[in-house]
Amino acid sequence: MSTVIPVTAAHRFDEAKLIDYLRDAGLAGTDGAVSIGQFQGGQSNPTFLVTAGAKRYVLRKKPPGDLLPSAHMVEREYRVMKALGPTGFPVPTMHLLCEDTSIIGTAFYVMDFVEGRIYENPGLEDARLTPADRTAIYRSMIDTMAALHAAAPATIGLDDFGRHGGYIERQISRWSKQFEASRTDDMPAMDALIAWLPDHIPGPDETTVVHGDFRMGNLILHPTEPKVIAVLDWELATLGHPLSDLAYNCLGYHFPRENKQFNGMIGLDFAGLGIPDEDEVVAMYCAATGRDGIPDWNFYMAFNMFRISAICQGVYKRGLDGNASSENARDYGVKAQSAAKIGWDLAQRI
Repeated sequence: MSTVIPVTAAHRFDEAKLIDYLRDAGLAGTDGAVSIGQFQGGQSNPTFLVTAGAKRYVLRKKPPGDLLPSAHMVEREYRVMKALGPTGFPVPTMHLLCEDTSIIGTAFYVMDFVEGRIYENPGLEDARLTPADRTAIYRSMIDTMAALHAAAPATIGLDDFGRHGGYIERQISRWSKQFEASRTDDMPAMDALIAWLPDHIPGPDETTVVHGDFRMGNLILHPTEPKVIAVLDWELATLGHPLSDLAYNCLGYHFPRENKQFNGMIGLDFAGLGIPDEDEVVAMYCAATGRDGIPDWNFYMAFNMFRISAICQGVYKRGLDGNASSENARDYGVKAQSAAKIGWDLAQRI
């Protein structure tokens, strides 16, 4: 979310009306000149930079057009970050949520812009980083995830943020339906996963706050230090099984480095770069959460391949329909096929 471009044609709105609304809401800096640009990239909720004098804010809104049920819930993003902020968990300061669609056409929220570094690729291919830096970044990422999972939902006002128990079962049902609603082609591997997953859910069940899209590209790192200072993109957050977040974070270990669409990591010199391999990441998480290990790890990986395939298929369908928030949305049809095939392969290794 580092490159800012002029607002694209698909996402233009009445900027004067928005600025009037922000001024009436008392947002600092909006009594002077205000400019709006759009962050390039991102496939779900279009995101904008609002510069108001010396202040910079980020505005996230729902995309235009017909949307799948329960998708693009900016209201939930706002709520979870607003709840986590006072605990010291690294999220931007939240300012306002507007559910009045007469302002810019969809619901939106405004939060502080956080200055820092974002590395979309988990390979952290930056010559300025040392192996020790990369190891520290990964440790900070996993410790941040563990801190999220340690936050008691009832204590921070999120006890009703989702249902307790049965998360993976519900996710399988939900994303199976979302996939069918956006299906465009035959996908035998996805059909196999949809049939297989419900009968192979391991125990024990657990419930914590989960992010749903916890990956390197959704983290802001300190400008100079190897540590996480903000976690972004909470659209998929809910109460759920913490191991779903961890397995999702490890998806890149199952794609070749050449697969840029999935930020593949197979082929990286992990030891030379200072990047933990998949087993080491799992061990970091276990140490941070007091676990002895994670049985049935391949199930959680297969489940997440299924889930990301369904998400990618939704992006692909929106691209075909002309209302996705990124210009390369149509490429996601390939991503959906690839993830389903790898997921089914993992499932058959159990």
